Amino acid sequence: MQAKPPRQHAAPAKAKHAKAAAPHAYGERADVMRFADQHAQELGYEPAALRHLLAQAQRHPRVQQLIMPPPVGTAKDWAAYRARFVEPRRLAAGLAFWQQHEAALARAEERYGVPAEIVAGIIGVETFYGQIMGGFRVIDALATLSFDFPPGRKDRSEFFREELRQFLLLCQREGLDPLAVKGSYAGALGYGQFMPGSWNRHAVDFDASGRIDLIASPEDAIGSVANFLANHGWQRGLPTHFEIALPVDTAARATLLAPDIKPSFTAAQLAEQGARLAEAGQAHAGLLAVIELQNGDAAPSYVAGSENFFTLTRYNWSSYYAMAVIELGRTLAAWRAAGQKP
Repeated sequence: MQAKPPRQHAAPAKAKHAKAAAPHAYGERADVMRFADQHAQELGYEPAALRHLLAQAQRHPRVQQLIMPPPVGTAKDWAAYRARFVEPRRLAAGLAFWQQHEAALARAEERYGVPAEIVAGIIGVETFYGQIMGGFRVIDALATLSFDFPPGRKDRSEFFREELRQFLLLCQREGLDPLAVKGSYAGALGYGQFMPGSWNRHAVDFDASGRIDLIASPEDAIGSVANFLANHGWQRGLPTHFEIALPVDTAARATLLAPDIKPSFTAAQLAEQGARLAEAGQAHAGLLAVIELQNGDAAPSYVAGSENFFTLTRYNWSSYYAMAVIELGRTLAAWRAAGQKP
């Protein structure tokens, strides 16, 4: 993901203090051992065995760095963000993935109502079609964020402690070695980068192998991504968004942008505020959200997001992410229709 930061060296006069301030190994942490004792029985471990397992987890400073938000003042740039994903190498990989797994993508679309291009778009954005699934030991990432969540942003250690519990439950059920499984810096796993809790709640055995494997089975990943979206409200046949032109009046713009990605306005209410929806959007019976995509120093882009756009953001809480998925998938579908080969 990002380059490693330069190694920091303590001054000789401070070496003793630095050594004293260094964190204990997790096996020496009372809070980690309490976690082990609290959850051992429900997870199918003897308390001593779970203590021993968690004692082998390591605090990972790089994880602490990567979980932090970008620096204040970092400009958002939709055009640059899009270009990271809708580019020749990823498109070629996406065409090959779609060609190889065409039957599974079609079956997922039929069963769950989620278009193949959306599933292909998510897997492409998340992991470059399985080429980049993360190099952190998941137990290290989750232990770090559970017990050493960095200051400077909203504390999410409780969330990650639950994900650590879900990960241990997953490993017990699927026969995985908790010390060997690798994923993202946040503990996400497999082709679709499911957090352990999402794996446990939404993953499916789509290849009928008798077990769920989102790391080694692209078919399981395809079905699981589609099932995740269906479980979060995906509506069969509903477009993700419509073109829209915003009113010039700044107060009206502020009103329309205030709900952010949450669909809040009917087509008639958008028109009352002076927004101009594309013809297809004018016929939309549900609610819409006005999505702003900033373009650095250039003028922002706007779309009217439907309930399905909002569902995409349940996968990743970002309108930029959702649009990248849509644009990658749409481009792949267009290339396939034109007979483009990988």
